[in-house]
Amino acid sequence: MVQTKTKLTFADFLEKYPDGSGIYELVNGEIVKVEATRAHKNVARYLVKSFDRESERLGLDYIVDKYLVLRTVTASGQEQGRNPDVGVVKASVWNSNVRGYGALTEPIQLALEVTSTNWEDDYVDKLDEYQRLGICEYWIVDYLAIASRADLGNPKIPTVFVYCLENGSYLVQSFRSNERIISKTFPELEITVEQLVLSSQIQNL
Repeated sequence: MVQTKTKLTFADFLEKYPDGSGIYELVNGEIVKVEATRAHKNVARYLVKSFDRESERLGLDYIVDKYLVLRTVTASGQEQGRNPDVGVVKASVWNSNVRGYGALTEPIQLALEVTSTNWEDDYVDKLDEYQRLGICEYWIVDYLAIASRADLGNPKIPTVFVYCLENGSYLVQSFRSNERIISKTFPELEITVEQLVLSSQIQNL
């Protein structure tokens, strides 16, 4: 008799989350450890600092964090547990349950993924799940130009895609080279794709 493995729910995921030993996601009912290179972490850290400074400078009601856990749902109804590389959430939402863990079931303001070898997750699965959840803004930072030519064009060059939610669907803009990345969440932000590529190589403490 073949035994099928029981898929974990989001509640199971939170209960079994291996706290203190890395970052994990719930993918198709299984807990998966998320690994990242130092370059990948450098880009994420640079953006956390940039978003945080901009939020403070403009007096915006945002918390910027690398460890937000989100409950998303696939088209088939499967619960997933996602951990964006950078998350931006309204302080009022975050502070509504300060004694709770970092898991959120409501949409956040901005989710950002820095691409790696599993880039299709960012371009396909997470894009659909974040749109379905209602996240206002979603960035894909492809600093390695690792995705397909269908996504990046030919020749492939580092690109940042910014998806903004309009009437329940994402509209996308792409940015390359020294173009300033336009964000509805941070409208005065001064960051280019070239700066993000450089941040992957050099991290200032």
